[in-house]
Amino acid sequence: MSRSYATSPEMNMPFHGAKLALLTARHVVTLLRDDDPGIDHAGFWDLPGGGREGDEGPLACILRETREELGLRLPPERVLWGRRFERDGLGFWFFAASVEEALLREIGFGDEGQGWAAMTPALFLRHPKVIARFRDRLRLCLDELSLMEKPPADLSGGR
Repeated sequence: MSRSYATSPEMNMPFHGAKLALLTARHVVTLLRDDDPGIDHAGFWDLPGGGREGDEGPLACILRETREELGLRLPPERVLWGRRFERDGLGFWFFAASVEEALLREIGFGDEGQGWAAMTPALFLRHPKVIARFRDRLRLCLDELSLMEKPPADLSGGR
């Protein structure tokens, strides 16, 4: 898998927050946001992540958020994809990490949100109560990861 994001100059640019698609062979880990009408996307399915603290970098931010929200201490090498996005003039990172299905048994849900679930990516991508930009970002991520896994096409035309 390519980890070109790790050496990208964008990793040193200012950013506001980060999200993580925590992927197993069959699932993506999702969080159900609180149903408080005072928060954005109340009652919607979200992904682990949140705002930057201090001067932490994007990867440190998402690893901290994953520990706080799910009780999981992911090693940085589990993160296999990342991209910076702009929204409302602010930078945000979206990462994907690959973990074994058994790790789901180790989740210790934190105190933000109503709960968590392991959803199939297909369900996440079509669910009406998933935050739209995260559906789009996961779709892009999965498309790019599937391209990285395929062997390069023979461009010689059989010569």
